[in-house]
Amino acid sequence: MGDGVTLPVLLGDYAGTRALRGGELTSPIVRLQFADVSSVASAFPRAVRDLAFEVAELAIVTFLIAKAHSKPLVLLPAVVLGRFQHAYIVYNRERGRLAPSDLPGRRVGVRSYSVTTGAWIRGILADDWGVDLGQINWVTFEEPHVAEFRDPPSVERAKPGQDLLGMLLAGEIDAAIVSGREPKDPRLIPLIPDPDGAARAWHAKHGAIQVNHLVAVKESLSRSQPDVVREVYRLLAASKRAAGPRVPGDLDTTPFGLEACRPSLEVAIDCVHRQGLIPHRFTVDELFDDVTRELGAT
Repeated sequence: MGDGVTLPVLLGDYAGTRALRGGELTSPIVRLQFADVSSVASAFPRAVRDLAFEVAELAIVTFLIAKAHSKPLVLLPAVVLGRFQHAYIVYNRERGRLAPSDLPGRRVGVRSYSVTTGAWIRGILADDWGVDLGQINWVTFEEPHVAEFRDPPSVERAKPGQDLLGMLLAGEIDAAIVSGREPKDPRLIPLIPDPDGAARAWHAKHGAIQVNHLVAVKESLSRSQPDVVREVYRLLAASKRAAGPRVPGDLDTTPFGLEACRPSLEVAIDCVHRQGLIPHRFTVDELFDDVTRELGAT
């Protein structure tokens, strides 16, 4: 890969990153040293607490909370994971029918209160179903990625050894946010009726997608080696192109470039701020610096 700068990188394996991770794309400017992790999300705490990576895929909510606590990271306009979340809150139909409007006073499990899928789901419940989020008892299983974040009073921690789906099947919680891993058990079905239709309606309303993961870099790298940051972005964009064109008519759920990302980031910031996860409503441009703000500009 040449004798370029070597950077420790956290990046998941997706269709749009495969060419880069697999070594099909190389650069004389930068050598990317990919972290060997069981899942990319498991290393998010290292990325924001220890600043262990020069380049790191991060969930958008994790990034926003990290920025609110002055972590020296800056966003690239590069979405590597985006999807609509409507299907990812489920309940056990064997215990009776449950609707979003039934959730106040119930117990809902989620891996961690500040995970991105959970924030998007809560926003959907509040905005589209009129659910009072403060009346739900939230049960979590993991620490937040950002150490300084504090859960709201309506959150309790599950006991050691308890797990999300086990509690749901046992009736110890009434619904669960499954963070993009749809359960195979046929008893567990989406809480939101017709989640695909609901996702289409959400997109028509907002003109955005529900972004999950983008790529960030250390502020120090962007300041000291802007050409390296530009090359990282070039490689990411080339890897996305190498995955092939989208099916005609399909939405681009991994937009690149600031203006392509702007509508979705505006909605994400608003969603996170209204839930009290960040104290300040950032503008989209505040998430970038003078180097990364220009990436992908035409």
